Amino acid sequence: MTEAMEYDVVVLGAGPVGENVADRVRAAGLSAAIVERELVGGECSYWACMPSKALLRSVISRADARRVPGLGQSVQGSLDVPAVFAHRDYYASDWKDDGQVAWVDSIGATLYRGHGRLDGKKRVTVTDADGGERVLTARHAVAVCTGTTAVVPDLPGVAGARPWTSREATSSSTVPARLVVVGGGVVGVEMATAYQGFGSSVTMLVRGDRLLPRMEPFVGELVADSLTEAGASVRTGLSVTSVERDGGTGPVAIVLDNGERIEADEILFATGRAPHTQDVGLDSVGLKPGSWLPVDDSCRVDGSDWLYAVGDVNHRALLTHQGKYQARIAGAAIGARAQQVPLLETDRWGAHAATADHDAIPQVVFTDPEVATVGLTLKEAEDAGHRVRAVDYAIENVSGAGLYADGYRGRARMIVDLDSEILRGVTFVGPGVGEMLHSATIAVAGEVPINRLWHAVPAYPTISEIWLRLLETYRG
Repeated sequence: MTEAMEYDVVVLGAGPVGENVADRVRAAGLSAAIVERELVGGECSYWACMPSKALLRSVISRADARRVPGLGQSVQGSLDVPAVFAHRDYYASDWKDDGQVAWVDSIGATLYRGHGRLDGKKRVTVTDADGGERVLTARHAVAVCTGTTAVVPDLPGVAGARPWTSREATSSSTVPARLVVVGGGVVGVEMATAYQGFGSSVTMLVRGDRLLPRMEPFVGELVADSLTEAGASVRTGLSVTSVERDGGTGPVAIVLDNGERIEADEILFATGRAPHTQDVGLDSVGLKPGSWLPVDDSCRVDGSDWLYAVGDVNHRALLTHQGKYQARIAGAAIGARAQQVPLLETDRWGAHAATADHDAIPQVVFTDPEVATVGLTLKEAEDAGHRVRAVDYAIENVSGAGLYADGYRGRARMIVDLDSEILRGVTFVGPGVGEMLHSATIAVAGEVPINRLWHAVPAYPTISEIWLRLLETYRG
């Protein structure tokens, strides 16, 4: 007999996004059930943000230390890779979710382990590992927070080659002697940085003409230069046409569109993400399985009055922190609608509108050098019809940069709206710039006028003095 339970809100997916939706609706006084088929904590906790940054920390710290006078000679040896992997395992909680489960319990949400599928309006069927079924009904809302999965291109030989995706790259306990990375996006450059630092001979194969193509052009150039100097081979304008691996073991052969053949010990496909919506019952509510789910600024699915899609599945900003931000907005909106409280839908920066998804998305790429961006690039701003000016400055010309590291190289750009004199976007590239990003995010999201930024005095001698130099350059 199928067990039936009723809640105010049912959440599909217990990653950071689903957890935050449940937390916010509980804070609004609503009951919540959350359904998870794998580990509570999701992709970020076990196969993405946390393990990848734990792997990269030692690589980037060593690179920074090698540029410090009096210290560089002490850190010329190889990394203790088993210690790095142990550090990674700790931050991935050894792939156990006890702590995350305890947190779900602490907010008063009910966790169901199993595969959750929509089964008509406000209904979710949960099938557990033993084949048992429960039906959960929602009084107010169902939130789909199932994230994305890595895309592996359908190439000849791929199925039998056992390629790596981001999951294998972030959880491996071995270092391949030769690693081919296919793709020049964030996952590609971060994992190339990590494994080159661990001692792999890394070859990057990029179909386009540069790394990190969605960012300012100089970003990919500086990252490619650094990877090349570290010993990696960065090759652009090439596509993989087939992959061969006899019996699924031993070396893997990669055939390129120019006829060249490359041999490696592992191949990592970092070629994008697809929505994890193929088997969540979208067809039962008139939506296409496997599709992205377009939403309004409260993250409610277009055309629905009860279905929400939060995080990666709505394709607005495929970043953990942005998904958590959307979850806070969606949770507040669900609570307000349930209590029939008027939404602040007319307020761009109000409690019920995820405006930052359009205007102020922050991102850090943990390479050497680091990349930190928020808001629009020059091209995006121009394409959006804004009358803008790009203001550039070499970060190495700031006193704090020279103190940070010998031979510091970096670049900063701010995009100034010439009509309103606010910032539309900011990009930093250079060692240690990641921790400077929030100042830029505040400036962009807060639409702080240039004249007011002039009064935000940066401490001397820090790298953040780049703000003064950018403003001086703008003023002429």
